[in-house]
Amino acid sequence: MAALRRKFGEDYQVVNTNRATTFSAPVKKKRQRFVEKNGRCNVQHGNLGGETSRYLSDLFTTLVDLKWRWNLLIFILTYTIAWLVMASMWWIIAYIRGDLNHGHDSSYTPCVANVYNFPSAFLFFIETEATIGYGYRYITEKCPEGIILFLFQSLLGSIVDAFLIGCMFIKMSQPKKRAETLMFSQDAVISQRDGKLCLMFRVGNLRNSHMVSAQIRCKLIKSRQTPEGEFLPLDQCELDVGFGTGADQLFLVSPLTICHEINPKSPFFDLSQRSLMNEQFEIVVILEGIVETTGMTCQARTSYTEDEVLWGHRFLPVMSLEEGFFRVDYSQFHSTFEVPTPPCSVKEHEEKTSLPSPLSTPTPALGESRGVRRDRVFSVDCINTSEEGGRHGGAGGRLPSKLQRMSSSGKEDLQRKVLLLSSQHSEKACSTGDLPLKLQRLSSSPGPEAETRLQLKALKVGFEPMTQSTGDLYQHSLPPTPAPAPVPIHSPLLSAGRRPEDNLPPKLRRMNADR
Repeated sequence: MAALRRKFGEDYQVVNTNRATTFSAPVKKKRQRFVEKNGRCNVQHGNLGGETSRYLSDLFTTLVDLKWRWNLLIFILTYTIAWLVMASMWWIIAYIRGDLNHGHDSSYTPCVANVYNFPSAFLFFIETEATIGYGYRYITEKCPEGIILFLFQSLLGSIVDAFLIGCMFIKMSQPKKRAETLMFSQDAVISQRDGKLCLMFRVGNLRNSHMVSAQIRCKLIKSRQTPEGEFLPLDQCELDVGFGTGADQLFLVSPLTICHEINPKSPFFDLSQRSLMNEQFEIVVILEGIVETTGMTCQARTSYTEDEVLWGHRFLPVMSLEEGFFRVDYSQFHSTFEVPTPPCSVKEHEEKTSLPSPLSTPTPALGESRGVRRDRVFSVDCINTSEEGGRHGGAGGRLPSKLQRMSSSGKEDLQRKVLLLSSQHSEKACSTGDLPLKLQRLSSSPGPEAETRLQLKALKVGFEPMTQSTGDLYQHSLPPTPAPAPVPIHSPLLSAGRRPEDNLPPKLRRMNADR
């Protein structure tokens, strides 16, 4: 089996050909992450060549970035070597001056009193460097080279102490450990919030001390190819988590759910539940803030791959109200539950909603398409009585009372006011005698001014233009002649030698005589 795996690769699996046995889908191989769940970036730099000297130019940062075991080793070795070197220099001075041979001679004045060998020189250096000063070993005034070495020792010791102790202090006070108490949910979820499809994850702070000016950012790491054919491995794209609205500024006292709205500007605009299984991407979450106790900036990171994005899930609530305070149950911090969520993408949903529905298209009613009522507008002198004129013999019906009131206001009002009639044909003017007396006087006045005043604007009844005046109505009421000749307008009223009152019916003549 091991040989087969070496030949065909690690993905090689033995398949059982027994039909009675049910098979499960092959386990998807875990993809390499760009950022680990603990925030460590899985990137190594190699083939630097001559660029390694840049690390020595920033030696302090290089030492701080080293691991603790290397820091402790450098700390111990630096002090040990410095002590041995300085002790050796004191021993060399004593050896050159011959102080080692006159160690117990009271009449001899050495450079350093009571220094007889290398251990005594080492103890003298430690007492001087640590400012212990037991008083047994000291420098005499007969040794100028010892005074110069003492000054050099003091300066070198201060530099070494400042460098190494400062490096250890920065190493211990680094806010990286503060990020250990900032939690991120194990999975991200996609579900609807406020009617919009959103990508959500949860963050929390385990400490009571706050993160000042906490801000969160999200990056989408995904390889893509440009339209020009350029391949961009691990291309970074920003995910909007409320930068425009200020929602990225967090008051991280209790666990918060960070929401990314999937809209046309989101890279997940065309992501559906089915396409999520075939996608390969990684969402990097970066949380930054100032540690309240130290004032240093802290950054916590994590990432979510496509396998860690749950479609149609929502986080369980972790806040509860107790007596006088709010309680956070961190045992449910990573728990989710399923909710109804459309499996299609936002792009597909918008395309479906933008299509017009056949039920929403207005259609004309059957009653409106047939037999539509036609409103007819008539003027005073344009009433057609061709159909009923034959039956009533020219002295048929009368004008409506509304038209009689309109006619009393004069010629100018008659041109502005029109009568809106329906398809009623019961009341129509038949002859000149049916007109009011004032209109008859106007028609009897001679001259072109009278003709102009009597002619009203022609209107349309249905689709037939009507240009008939009062005289034309009277002409239509007469019986037809064998050879009709063109008669000018108002000829029945103007060409006759008698008065207009003679054409009126007997009833109207009696009414005029009474007036």
